[in-house]
Amino acid sequence: MKNKLSEIRIVLLNTYHPGNIGAAARAMKTMGMNELFLVNPCAFPNDDATSRAAGAVELLEQATIVGSLENAIADCTQVFATSARQTHTFSRPQKSAEQAAQWIKKNNAEKVAIVFGGERDGMSAHELSLCQQILFVPGNPDYSILNVAAAVQIVCYELFKAVGQKNTVIVDSNQGMSVFATQQALNYFYSYLESELKNRHYIREEQNTDTLKKLRTFINRAQPSAKDIGLLQGMIKALSRGSSD
Repeated sequence: MKNKLSEIRIVLLNTYHPGNIGAAARAMKTMGMNELFLVNPCAFPNDDATSRAAGAVELLEQATIVGSLENAIADCTQVFATSARQTHTFSRPQKSAEQAAQWIKKNNAEKVAIVFGGERDGMSAHELSLCQQILFVPGNPDYSILNVAAAVQIVCYELFKAVGQKNTVIVDSNQGMSVFATQQALNYFYSYLESELKNRHYIREEQNTDTLKKLRTFINRAQPSAKDIGLLQGMIKALSRGSSD
């Protein structure tokens, strides 16, 4: 048994205002969450962050600072990218904050990360491609842009409603084993796939980025398990050996 809330990772990307980091940490603590990762924060540590954190300063002290989203989610098996609104431009599952919380409750053996983009630029296309699902916060369609700390508070509250409160401790499904592949395993597979496709001249330099992006989106949409990735990689190796004989 484990406390699921304490294992859900909140990732803040390129946060510009340090006060938002402190406010996000406070929002997390009020909902029983404590795993905070910061990707390239503009100013941290910072007095504004400490001031806005109030009684959650220990979350700032324990926060992990990394240089890329890939490093922040390497050991995660399911990553949600937050969006201000639901949109038809994303070719992957989209869930409201409440629906995402219910998904996490049901799939409680997965190591989950929820990613929040920077105040100025949000998330890049590459960063979105690293995530399996989109989490959106329903709101006024004419003005749905939330402050990043406010978005963290809403998402953490939905998670607390779903997996916290009186039922803080839950029993893992699947005998405690994650179903989906880790991001580290996926990235290794994508690197291997890219190498083989280039060796077989399927990918040309002028189409490199677009083709790989489409392949990553296609595979991520299927939400492959660790066994699925192992099967695909084994098939590619077998085909490569056969074509070189």
